[in-house]
Amino acid sequence: MARGLLPQPIATLPWRALLPLALLTGFGAAVLYSAAGGSLYPYAAPHLMRFGLFVLLAIAISYAPADLVRWAVYPVYGAVCLMLVLVEALGHISGGSQRWLTLGPLVLQPSELMKPTIVLVLANFYNTLPAGMVANWRSLVPPAVLIGVPMVLVLLQPDLGTALAITFAGAVVMFLAGLPLKWFLGAGAAGALAAPLAYFFVLHDYQRARVTTFLNPESDALGTGYHITQSQIAIGSGGILGKGFGNGSQSHLNYLPEAHTDFVFATMAEEWGLLGGLFVLLVFGVVLRWGLGVARRAPDRFSRLLAGGMTATIFFYAAVNMMMVMGLAPVVGIPLPFLSYGGSSMMTNMICVGTLMMVDRWSRKASTPGLL
Repeated sequence: MARGLLPQPIATLPWRALLPLALLTGFGAAVLYSAAGGSLYPYAAPHLMRFGLFVLLAIAISYAPADLVRWAVYPVYGAVCLMLVLVEALGHISGGSQRWLTLGPLVLQPSELMKPTIVLVLANFYNTLPAGMVANWRSLVPPAVLIGVPMVLVLLQPDLGTALAITFAGAVVMFLAGLPLKWFLGAGAAGALAAPLAYFFVLHDYQRARVTTFLNPESDALGTGYHITQSQIAIGSGGILGKGFGNGSQSHLNYLPEAHTDFVFATMAEEWGLLGGLFVLLVFGVVLRWGLGVARRAPDRFSRLLAGGMTATIFFYAAVNMMMVMGLAPVVGIPLPFLSYGGSSMMTNMICVGTLMMVDRWSRKASTPGLL
């Protein structure tokens, strides 16, 4: 009934995904308001404004025609790789890392853009690859190069978390494309054998410290293990119902580092408890279920791979961050979608959502000829 009263462009939006995301973002703004000591600035208000802006971006993306998207694949990939090169040459350094590129009033993290871009370029590659070549080396070497180039550029910044996210998204698309399972098992075995060498000869000192801290955070609770120790204290002290809105001592007394970005889940859990955590998990479950449904209904191979890869990207963000703050994974600096403060992360995740909306529109147009 209400659908008939709304204009078609508004009525056909995927509200079952957008409304939960709006609730999650509003909840995130409340957490950021508390983290700032009861102030809308500098976190909560910009967080809400960015969400509103990037929702409009997602809606604009959803109207992109399939032919235009396929035409733009390699130019977009090349442009993002060029920005990653410019980061090495011109990017400014913050916190010991060189990850940001200043474009006039805009400060951009190009490595974030590569997460959805690698899904786009690999989905297009496997869509054009003849079915008989899926088990051939030609299905492996070009994608390995497409993943390897940005991964190396991101590792130079250095940003291990984003490099892992790019690799994960690429691997998911390759798996969905039907590459032999033995290749993935072989890659996993090779990675396990190479891990000790990477630990000693590839990782930076602070990255090695994160690994050892993950294995035994209590070994240096006031040094390298400080972040995760304080995070676990905050989450555990929240109990079932939490300490109450605005009553989180770990964040308000500055015991919890990065309380508004990487460790925002711990900030939330201290004040909202297990119930708040279950709400966050529920929303992500709803959104990921919607994304998988979009992939299943997609009208062709390209759009199925595209939707599956974008859903996997959102999953990687959420899963790794929550595992990280609970001590189930090393600290790799990945923010929590729609809760953590940060424009680049919000933009990346809304690009993924917009792409899923775009594939959903393609599906409805294929099943209903003449649908705009």
